[in-house]
Amino acid sequence: MECKFTEHNVVSHSLSALDISPLYCNLFGLFRERDRLWFSPNHIFQLDELASEDVYYFPGWYSGGASRAYRFGVAKGSESPVLDDFVMSYLFSQVSTSAYSHPLNYINWFEISSLYVDQFKVVSFLPKDMRAQIQDCNFLTRKRIRFRFKRFIQQFSQCRTTARDLKLKYLISMESLEKAFYTETFQVRELSSGQLIILELQTLCDFPDVTDISIKQASREGATESRVVTINKQDGKNLELEFPSLSEALSFVSLIDGYYRLTSDAHHYLCKEVAPPRLVEAIASHCHGPISMEFAINRLQRCGNKQGLYILRCSPKDFNKYFLTFPVEVYAAVEYKHCQITRSASGEFNLSGTKRNFSSLQELLSCYQKETVRSDSVLFQFSKCCPPKSKVQQSPVKGHSWSSFQMESLGQGTFTKIFKGVRKELGDYGLVHQTEVVMKVLDEAHRNYSESFFEAASMMSQLSHKHLILNYGVCVCGEENIMVQEHVKFGSLDTYLKKNKNSINILWKLEVAKQLAWAMNFLVGICRTTGGLGTPPFIKLSDPGISITVLPKEILIERIPWVSPECVEDPANLSMAADKWSFGTTLWEICSGGEKPLATLDNSKKTLFYDDHHQLPAPKWTELANLITSCMDYEPTFRPTFRAVIRDLHSLFTPDYELIVDSDILPNRTVGSGWSTGGFEIQEPAQFEERHLIFLQQLGKGNFGSVEMCRYDPLQDNTGEVVAVKKLQHSTAEHIRDFEREIEILKSLQHENIVKYKGVCYSAGRRNLCLIMEYLPFGSLRDYLMKNKERIDHKKLAHYMSQICKGMEYLSSKRYIHRDLATRNILVESELRVKIGDFGLTKVLPQDKEYYMVKEPGESPIFWYAPESLTESKFSVASDVWSFGVVLYELFTHSDKNSSPPAVFMSMMGNDKQGQLIVYHLIELLKSGSRLPQPLGCPTEIHEIMEECWDNDPGLRPSFKELALRIDLFRDSKEF
Repeated sequence: MECKFTEHNVVSHSLSALDISPLYCNLFGLFRERDRLWFSPNHIFQLDELASEDVYYFPGWYSGGASRAYRFGVAKGSESPVLDDFVMSYLFSQVSTSAYSHPLNYINWFEISSLYVDQFKVVSFLPKDMRAQIQDCNFLTRKRIRFRFKRFIQQFSQCRTTARDLKLKYLISMESLEKAFYTETFQVRELSSGQLIILELQTLCDFPDVTDISIKQASREGATESRVVTINKQDGKNLELEFPSLSEALSFVSLIDGYYRLTSDAHHYLCKEVAPPRLVEAIASHCHGPISMEFAINRLQRCGNKQGLYILRCSPKDFNKYFLTFPVEVYAAVEYKHCQITRSASGEFNLSGTKRNFSSLQELLSCYQKETVRSDSVLFQFSKCCPPKSKVQQSPVKGHSWSSFQMESLGQGTFTKIFKGVRKELGDYGLVHQTEVVMKVLDEAHRNYSESFFEAASMMSQLSHKHLILNYGVCVCGEENIMVQEHVKFGSLDTYLKKNKNSINILWKLEVAKQLAWAMNFLVGICRTTGGLGTPPFIKLSDPGISITVLPKEILIERIPWVSPECVEDPANLSMAADKWSFGTTLWEICSGGEKPLATLDNSKKTLFYDDHHQLPAPKWTELANLITSCMDYEPTFRPTFRAVIRDLHSLFTPDYELIVDSDILPNRTVGSGWSTGGFEIQEPAQFEERHLIFLQQLGKGNFGSVEMCRYDPLQDNTGEVVAVKKLQHSTAEHIRDFEREIEILKSLQHENIVKYKGVCYSAGRRNLCLIMEYLPFGSLRDYLMKNKERIDHKKLAHYMSQICKGMEYLSSKRYIHRDLATRNILVESELRVKIGDFGLTKVLPQDKEYYMVKEPGESPIFWYAPESLTESKFSVASDVWSFGVVLYELFTHSDKNSSPPAVFMSMMGNDKQGQLIVYHLIELLKSGSRLPQPLGCPTEIHEIMEECWDNDPGLRPSFKELALRIDLFRDSKEF
């Protein structure tokens, strides 16, 4: 049977034989002398392969002063040396053996060798090879060696020193005398210049600056065996090097990866091709490295010693042992238990004291997270892991200056109105430089968020990165607070994706995701694109907006799934882990072509989505799906670092991606529960996004609300539909409730003579809403009649009567009463079509009654009301018929103000009446039989219909069905 070992297996077995603990494992690797290749930690050896062991060496580990290297301790002042005696002995043995075959000059040779003196044996300390080479030297050289050696012995005999001190001095001398001995060099081709260069690894860059490394086949003709290594750095720059073979490329990458773990983060790897198997396993199971028991206890204490909390850690003494450390409460005091896990030679794991074996640490933990463990008569369940913390570097900060500007409307955000403007800046020689900018003006309704608004602006003004939008600063103009930013050509990323969904390929989306991951090291916000189709994309992040720490709960729930679960529960949990969740959601959005996840769920269902720990539908591409899922882990500490995200995204840029089709990155909606199949998307789709509503002009304004003409432009290219937007003047809970009822009524109506419902648009936190209706360009019938009096004859008026009547007949058949039928609430679509609108006062008739009693106070259109409505607040279809009679009167007076119902009735009762006296006198007039007069030129048949509609007895008034027949007969029988 053929035996196979990974490089890591060989190293760990060798170190165990040398009594070197796992603490120092990252210092060592396998090196083959004959071709000077380093093996990657995941390289698999056959039993008959030979390899010599060498060390990853980084200079300066012994030095003092500010650059002194040491191992951290739990408490300040408890630092320890980097290397212990066993490691020092091995290094000394290996380096001294290698030194004698290294081409140093003889005097340096002797200087180094003279340190290898045993205090009791000074005659035969030199290796045979070295003694033979000394004998071959000329007489003068041998004389000098003897003299130096004699003087050293004299000095050495006068001081007290330990063997460790001698070895340390030896290693220090080796580094100072011949630095090249510890420097790895590679002959490579630099792709940017095409030249062959000798690359010295230690001068390549600071290892903490490396973000990730990728290896791919060279595309150069005749270089089928060559590999290109791309090193990506924190500043966004990269270095591309071509190696003659895969083995040399892996050797080079293994060294950088190893140095990175030594100097930056022992719990991270830069390249999947050389990932250490034990480290991959540790990351998957959230296992700490070989930390001490003291360190583990300290970490548990800092996490609050919560019930069920545990730390999984590698043994600091044995490569094949692990410990589960957890707190337990015994007699009101906290004690710490340590359960041992052993890895067998066959790779199986066993929890000490149990009989069951597992194939992986993950499988073992998954089992005992469901079952109870007994330790020293104490029962415990491993419910919450305390994982290792990632090492994160802060971003550089830079400031900017700005000056004056002017603006033009672009739409609105959640809390701001957005304008496009021009920034004017006076330059040299009096020249004025103009720059397009975006201006975000904080809405006056959200002035309470001013402090957070300015904090976001201040932070963005200090940040500089190629994937962050440049923030010029803020401006306070009177009561307006304005943030001024750089303008980007193509607008928001989600809109760009939707607009170009048929032209954007997988590679484009992956590149966008990668750039977003780069920017996430600095900031998370709204994504904007500045690149065009056919070219590599280039995105920028905008400001993060109002901080979620000051937003009310309902707004946070509305922003699910962008706001992470822990922040919805408590905004104080805002951290980088929350940004990682948001990145996962945005990555899902990129994959789905800009589709908004959970867009049709109401707040209660969004809350349920989090409560039940659901996940968004996953793409078919497994690696991509795993990345999204890991970012959106419900345990914040389990989410990957952004370095790991960038590395994993780079690993998707392989030749294999050519085999992936567009559908593979779309969310899979064909399997799973209702939450993952799109079953939750079956609700009403007509929700408009506030940011895409671009104000054009105001159409009208009343006591309770206003109507605006807006363009809904989700593609941000001025091709959007023009709509009418009805807004409330006052957003109290009662007003919103009444408005929602109006919307529900209009949504249920489908008739050619009733204005079409388009949808709704909620403001942040659903604190206000807008009704989106079709836009009818000619406005209200009242205004249309006044403006076009000369052009509107009786034939057209008959058309309007018929259409209004049929619309009301449909409304009554649905058991709705309008309560506000008047020409001001009828809209004109064209010269030949009108539609009934404004259902703000509309009520639904109870099933057991034919009338509705209105109890709530409020302003009413009293001059259109039937007598029973004025005296008893009683409304029915018959009271709408009365109002229809008034509408007929308005039609044939062409809505002349001097002949309007209020003007006529006020002249009857006297213009000096005010307030409730007007209602009183109006009731008295109607009781006495007074009615609106026959309009000048109104046909007798129409006036008869008016009088029938104004019958004092509701039961004697005609129905809308009867009225529709009579009006059509009148229209068809007349020759206008």
